[in-house]
Order: sequence, then C-alpha cells, then structure tokens
Amino acid sequence: MLSLNFTPLVPVSILWAVGIVTAVLSIVALMSRGPVALLRALALALILLALANPSLVQEEREKVKDIVAVVVDRTASQTLGDRQAMTDQVRTELERRFGSLNDVEARYIQADDGSGDDGTRLFAALSNGLADVPPDRLAGVIFVTDGVVHDIPPNVESLGFKAPLHVLVTGRPDERDRQIKLVEAPRFGIVGKDQTIRAVVMERGGTGSATVTVRRDGQEFARQSVRTDVPFSINVRIEHGGANVVELEVDGLPDELTQVNNRAVVPIEGIREKLRVLLVSGEPNPGERTWRNLLKSDANVDLVHFTILRPPEKQDGTPINELSLIAFPTRELFQQKIKEFDLIIFDRYANQSVLPSSYFENIVRYVRDGGAVLVAAGPEFASFGSLAQTRLAPIIPGAPDGRIIEEPYRAEITDIGTRHPVTRDLPGSESNPPAWGEWLRTIGAQVNTGSTVMSGAADLPLLVLKREEKGRVALLLSDHAWLWARGYEGGGPHLDLLRRLAHWLMKEPALEEEALRASAVGRDIRIERQTMKDAADPVTLKAPSGQESSVALSETRPGLFTAQVASRELGLHTVRSGDLIAFVSIGPANPRELTDVFSNTESLKPIAEATGGSIRRVASEGSQDITVPRILAVRSGSRFSGGDWIGIKPSESAIVRGVSVFPLALGFLGLILLVGATLTAWITEGRRRT
Repeated sequence: MLSLNFTPLVPVSILWAVGIVTAVLSIVALMSRGPVALLRALALALILLALANPSLVQEEREKVKDIVAVVVDRTASQTLGDRQAMTDQVRTELERRFGSLNDVEARYIQADDGSGDDGTRLFAALSNGLADVPPDRLAGVIFVTDGVVHDIPPNVESLGFKAPLHVLVTGRPDERDRQIKLVEAPRFGIVGKDQTIRAVVMERGGTGSATVTVRRDGQEFARQSVRTDVPFSINVRIEHGGANVVELEVDGLPDELTQVNNRAVVPIEGIREKLRVLLVSGEPNPGERTWRNLLKSDANVDLVHFTILRPPEKQDGTPINELSLIAFPTRELFQQKIKEFDLIIFDRYANQSVLPSSYFENIVRYVRDGGAVLVAAGPEFASFGSLAQTRLAPIIPGAPDGRIIEEPYRAEITDIGTRHPVTRDLPGSESNPPAWGEWLRTIGAQVNTGSTVMSGAADLPLLVLKREEKGRVALLLSDHAWLWARGYEGGGPHLDLLRRLAHWLMKEPALEEEALRASAVGRDIRIERQTMKDAADPVTLKAPSGQESSVALSETRPGLFTAQVASRELGLHTVRSGDLIAFVSIGPANPRELTDVFSNTESLKPIAEATGGSIRRVASEGSQDITVPRILAVRSGSRFSGGDWIGIKPSESAIVRGVSVFPLALGFLGLILLVGATLTAWITEGRRRT
C-alpha cells in the first residue's frame, strides 16, 4: 500500500506562517511583474514543500480476520420455559454459519448472573470480552437473549464501536405468567399481635382472579380468593419470638411460563414487648439472689419477685398493723393476671397453704395453654409440703423419693444433655470430669417423664426438662447453683446454664430441640439440623425453579448436623425435614432478573436500529421451529438487515509487516528542483530587462 505522508521540519504553525507569506509575496509579484513572477512563486513553493518534508510510504500489510462478537445470555430469566433450548440451538446454528466465513472470526461471550442484584448486563459482558480488540476491527455484534437487559446505553455514542448490533430474541410472544408481588411487608411484630401484609397478584393471559394460600412456619392457616392486579391484605398473628415465616402462594396458570414467582415469603421477627417472669421464693435462701441478679441483668425481662417471709401458720401475736410486710397478692397473680407471665419460677417453695388448690389448677391450665414453670427444688421438695404433693403434680416431671443427699459432687451432663441446646457445650463440659466447682446437695426423685439433661450425686437426676402440651416445665433438683455464682472451687457456668434454661422455657427459637435452619454463605447454602436423635435424615432442598434434591447431613457436634451445598440458582430456596421447614434466599430477595419474566423486542430496539442493526424473534407464535437469519457481508450502506438476513460490516484491518519511506523534498532531487527553479527565474527576468 503506497501513500503520501508529510513530516514537517519545522512546527506546523511556522509552516503555515511561511505558506501565508509565500502566497502574499506571490500575489504582489504577479501584480507588479506579471507572469514572470510565477517562476519566483514556484521557487518559494519548492522551499515550502521542502520544509513540509513529503515522502512516499509503502506499507506491506497482511489482512486480518474481522471480529464478530456473539454475546449469549445465560442469566436466570433464560432458564424459563424453553428459552435455554432455544439459546443452545441458535448458538449451534451461528457456529455453523460463521464456520463457513473465512474472513470472519466469531468470538462467543457468555453473560452469567452477577453476584449482586445487577440483573442482565450484556453490554458489560461485551465490553469485557472485547477488551483486547481494536474498535475498527469489530464487524458486528449479535446478542442471543430474551430481551430483558438492564445495562442498555443511553445512546449509540456510548457503545464505543460503529459496527451493527443485531438481537436474536428467545422466548415466545404468547407467553403467560402469574406472579405475586409484595406491596407492604413488616419486618418485625409483637408476639400475640396481628401484622398486616399487603400484596398483589399480577398476571398476563390469566383469568382475572386467583386463589392465594397463606402458610405460617409451613402450616396453612388461610386461603382466600383475590382479584388479580388489585392489592389485597392479609392479617397474620405473630405466634412466637424469633422468625415467623409467612409464605404466600398463588395458584398457577395452565402452561405458565414459570412458577418461581408464584410465591413470596415474609420472615417476620417476633419480638416480645417484655418477658414477664414471676419468681416466688418460699423462704430467704442464698440462691434467690442468684436468680434475681440473673433475671434483672436482662433488660428484656420484667421481673416480679416475692419472698414468703411469714407463712400463714406462723402466729406470734404481732398485730397486723405493726407488720411491715406486703401481703402476697395470690388472687391477682394466679387467677387474674397469670396469663400475662411468660415464666413462673418456684424457688424452694413449699406448700404452706399460701396458694389454694384451685390456684395450682390455674397454673396447670396456664402451662398446658403455652406457659412455663421452673421448680428449683430444695429440701422442702422431699417433705410433706412438696409441690409434688399438690395439684401441680401432673405436670412436674419427677416425684421425690424422700432422699436428701448432702455430699460434694460435680454436676455431669448426660448423653441426652450433650445433644440438648440447653446443656450442650456448656463451658467446662469438654473435660472429664467437668472443669467446674462442686455442688453439695441433691434431692432424690423418681423421674418418669421428660429428659434428664444433667445428673448429680450418685448419678441421680439433677435437671429434667419436659414439654407439657403447649407449655414447658423444668425441674432443678438442687438449690446449690449459687455456689457457681459465688466462685466456690472455681465456680461454674451458672449464667450460661440458668439463662439458657429460662429462655428454653420461654421458647427461644435458638434453643429448640428439633429445629431446622438455613443461611446463605455467598452462593452456598448452609443447612443446620438440630435434633435429639442419634442421626438426622437427609433434608429436601427445593430450588426456585422447583427442582428438588436430597442433601445428606453430617454430625458436627452431638445433636447438631450440618451440610453446605452450592446453589446453582438465585432466589428463594426451601429446605424441609419432616414437618420442619426453613427458607433461605440466595442473592437479593426480589431479584431484578425475575421481576419481569416476559421476553420482549422493544427494550433493545432503539439502540439496535441506531447502529443499523435489527432485532427479531427466533420463534414465531404457535411454531416450534427456530429460525436463524443468514449472515451477509455488507460493505456500504446504513442498513445491515433484511427480511431473512443480518449483515456485518467488513473492516480493512490489517497487520503492517514492513514500511519503506522515500523522501521527495530532501537529497539530490530536491536540490536540483530548487536550483533549477531559481536559475530559470533569474534568466527569465534578465532577458526581460534587456
């Protein structure tokens, strides 16, 4: 390739100044001397040409192949319906057709889901895939997508290339779908109160009405018919503290595009206004301060504490008006307001006729309706005044056998206790014997129900936990937990033990014996199964697309089984184990990728047509055939598409293998031209004078 190049010997500004002066002098000379001044103008022009330093440049070029970028959309929306199969067929056909074009290199770029909620970013993938390609070497761009793209440039100038853009759209124009969308969803709620969830069922190609099923913690509690595209409300009672998982599911349409968006999950964190605890101490004892300090240290606990200092049988003749004691409000506490308490603790309480039998019956009903009772037993539990001799006996997990063993011992965690969340991994329990101080008293009891999680002297039961219908009961067969609090022989984990015990009784979700939890770790799902069984059955993992898989669990600690699996899909996953259910969302809760699931040819149309390209579907309505247009090279014109073809714009890109430069105004040739012009002008003007 031969071309004329200029390499000025002086700055361009000086060259322009010399050119202007030369032109002015030439005009003046022509006006004063006539045509003979043309020779002077020629001489000055040669000088100017010499300063411009012209040269002939001959390049040895090797033509390179043009690049056509094919961006294949592999995001979540491309898995809906038969779009994935369409995409595979289109790519296979494009590979075949580009394989027959010798001067074109097809570069295939795959656009996957990002780590955040960025949606489909085809233009970002295109830019990254062509980072090493000069813009003038690009002959065309082809997108294979459903048309749902979230990073479309505002104008054609922002593209960074001048090649035509063609879009081949997967999906079908007659798609139908129904989805449920949350309008208002509370994040927190007070336990025992109702919360309102507002949602709307949206559809295309539907019937105008739908049935919504509502579940709480996997159990259906409501079903109602709603009008589509009209917001509706559902009231949900917050039953317990922790996560109350509310699931709204709308029935699907026949031949629906996807049912992934037919379900919405709202985790509502249940919060108690105040955990109300009633502590009744039968007599002053060293342990009551331990209980009091523990419960008062928790800002979320509202403690009501009574110590019985003067039982009814104590009569010493002191006038009532001289006593500074507060009367025990038994009727108010155990009849009128008993349901307001989350936990009742009897600390070394003996039946001293303070509470009538009917009040014990109230306590039994309170527990069976969902309340909780803790009996911290002392020597009185083995006497005739034992609570086990009252109408409270049916819910107490053990009956005293009359023994009071007073000897040093270290509390031991039983085999069941190693799996129970209340006693598992108590600080100091990892060694044998446990690394904590001794207790000095155990109350003998025959335990018939419940789970013995700790044992005392002579391997007798020490701590027994029991579920009683909707409520819970705990029996602590020693009054020496305060020794750990006082640091006797090094003390022990009294705060951990007693706090866990109290919160288990008040149904803290983290302390449930049978629980299923799931959490997201990046793109992985971590599954935890808490169970009192020796082994945990595999759990069922349901992906957003509806695909189910079985996940085996391995024991990491006694009673705790875990697994971690990689998720292939973004969205809400469901984990089930028997009646237990857990939800985990990978990526954003409502990903942009699945907000609009319908394929379309409108969003990319302006940018494609601005480049001279086109946008078209590869499947027509009612047809199962896939049509890929022919690919033609178009060297001129502003449109690069036709009815059954799309065009690419060939470039003249080449690799320069060698360069030869031939100066024109320097050397012997330039000197001859300059001297010849000067002599001719001198001779001509000399003859004119003669």
